[in-house]
Amino acid sequence: MRGALAGAAGTTALNAVTYLDMVLRGRPASSTPETSIDRLSAAVGVPIPGDEGHRPNRLSGLGALLAIFIGIAVGAGYGLARQLGWRPPLALGAASAGLAAMVGASAPMTVLGVTDPRTWRLADWVADVVPHLAYGVVTVATYRATE
Repeated sequence: MRGALAGAAGTTALNAVTYLDMVLRGRPASSTPETSIDRLSAAVGVPIPGDEGHRPNRLSGLGALLAIFIGIAVGAGYGLARQLGWRPPLALGAASAGLAAMVGASAPMTVLGVTDPRTWRLADWVADVVPHLAYGVVTVATYRATE
């Protein structure tokens, strides 16, 4: 439970860093979460209902909820690893949690053909890595603060 709560705190940090990046660079929000939900829906044969006014909003909401779920699940996994005796230094734990969250988010999008990290520019990598590192630092620090 402590890991899941730490993951929720990390998710908040990831979102804050992402929104700060959008403010500083004036970039739009990513559409990859919505596209991922749309493609996943088609792949499993479970349609997302709604007309052209409501369906995009549902896709957006589901994309955001999926991201929150991934962040909480990775935090829970970190907590489980701690309970099993894994005691990495802060930097290694933060990098591991951040990488796990990044893979947890990007792997499904890559498999679904929404994105291809091999084609990302440096700015794309920075925009993805920095928020996930913030996630890792806050998740690990929150978990440790509650021990």
